Amino acid sequence: MSETNAADPQFHDLVRNAEHVVVAEELERRLEEGRPLRVKLGLDPTAKDITLGWAVPLRKLRQWQDGGHTAVLIMGDFTARIGDPSGKSSTRPRLSAEEVAANAEACVTMLLDILSEDNLEVRYNSEWLEPMDLGRVLRLTANYTLAQMLERNDFAKRFKEQRPISMIEFMYPLLQGYDSVAVEADVELGGTDQLFNLLVGRDLQAAYGQKPQIAMTMPLLEGLDGVQKMSQSLGNYVSIREAPEEMFGKLMSIPDTLIGRYAALATTISPDEVAEMESASKRGGGEANQAKRAVARAVVALYQGREAAARAEEAFDRQFRRKEAPEDVPDADIPGDAIDGPEVYLPRVLAELGLAKSGSEARRLIAQGGVRVNGEPVSGENVALEDLEGGLLQVGKRRFVRLRG
Repeated sequence: MSETNAADPQFHDLVRNAEHVVVAEELERRLEEGRPLRVKLGLDPTAKDITLGWAVPLRKLRQWQDGGHTAVLIMGDFTARIGDPSGKSSTRPRLSAEEVAANAEACVTMLLDILSEDNLEVRYNSEWLEPMDLGRVLRLTANYTLAQMLERNDFAKRFKEQRPISMIEFMYPLLQGYDSVAVEADVELGGTDQLFNLLVGRDLQAAYGQKPQIAMTMPLLEGLDGVQKMSQSLGNYVSIREAPEEMFGKLMSIPDTLIGRYAALATTISPDEVAEMESASKRGGGEANQAKRAVARAVVALYQGREAAARAEEAFDRQFRRKEAPEDVPDADIPGDAIDGPEVYLPRVLAELGLAKSGSEARRLIAQGGVRVNGEPVSGENVALEDLEGGLLQVGKRRFVRLRG
């Protein structure tokens, strides 16, 4: 992030944890003007959930709202049909208008778990992008050269490796940048993989006679695997609306190396406490475990409340410390088409009860020793019916079903 000597406490609060602020001095001057700024965040509704990763820029946007500024949330219902390749090595499949509309509707209802309604504008970029005729599109493209587009790392890498880049992908940064022109953004937020697009927005605003926006990027939160960024498609995510017990259990699985990062980016824990947790994570052992518990409690409390966080921690201890089954284990019947005389074909049971996504995944889980009946690992795909009736079926660490007799 750019260095600044700013003394404004609001400035320091707003830029905390930001990866880039382009240009910090410009932001400081605009804050000193005392007028509410228009702070834009664009989201392409490509999925029906909000993860802790998505929540990082959303919570930063809420900070701006709390400071009296206007949040301008752009739902990219038009650009989602194109596909943003930022940080990706191949073209992202485009979604249909129906898929995008369904995802957008689901996302908007969850956004208010984080954002305030008081100073919020929700805009759909189809409002100004769909009516553009060819003349306006050509005027837009005239503001950028092919050489400038190839400065973007993912494009440059694919070009060097002679992998395809469609012309429509070159349009994406221009369309996202034009969103900033359409809403006259003062500031645009995004992940670090969006820096190029945010800078395109600055250039386009200048070309259209507006004052260029401040580009502010937030770090990308790694997923539960500790390697790749949190993503619903990779399955390494935590949703802000997951059951408290599931959320707590997932967070207790993060690597110790990520404790400080999750504390800083996914909670309201103070910077001093985050530093202490970072130190504890490096010491390892019980101290790291306590720090991780504090992060898990803080995240669950942020979205579900303190009581839910306490119950979730108790459920975690019951299952993993005392090796007891969770309370309120759901009951289910053994699917009839899985029963063959005295035996039951277990992969079909797992798939039909939603404990595995498919029969092939169920077989893999069984082969890896990830399926238990009454606490004992299952070694084969066929199980005696009498062993399953009334038994406790467990998949992984957190999925349980009590099978009716």
